[in-house]
Amino acid sequence: MFNIVLVEPQIPQNTGTIGRLCVNLGATLHLIKPLGFDIDDKAVKRAGLDYWKYLDLVVWESFDEFLKAHPIDTHSYMATTKTDNLYFNAPFQKGDYILFGSETKGIDEKVLLEHPQQCITIPMGGKGRSLNLGVSVGVVIYDALRQNYEGFEKITIENTLEGK
Repeated sequence: MFNIVLVEPQIPQNTGTIGRLCVNLGATLHLIKPLGFDIDDKAVKRAGLDYWKYLDLVVWESFDEFLKAHPIDTHSYMATTKTDNLYFNAPFQKGDYILFGSETKGIDEKVLLEHPQQCITIPMGGKGRSLNLGVSVGVVIYDALRQNYEGFEKITIENTLEGK
């Protein structure tokens, strides 16, 4: 469906939560080293629950290695607080790469400046400066799903609201 890319994530619980989101959306999770934790960290797996074994996971040795394989283009978006381009105006398509920077540094500003049209942001009130990484990924990826919902293979849980 989509490719979620975490550039040098630092907090294992965020990555576990995002991994769980990816499994539920049929998305691939790309992790770019260096990571701020061991990928086998129990905090990652605890946040990802029993979903982690179903995760389509790709680990990259560096951001440069990732960019060589997947250059930033019209099917790439980079989440940042350094733009006015709102994420809900982005025309997401199946297969897009949506990049999120580390919790402490974000995405390298040089890369952002080279591709300002591919930068997106989540609007926030004047008292905050950023959102939790897991929340940010959830906000953006579910809008991408909304735009591409046709053909989405959703889970099937018996509808108990309608009764029998």
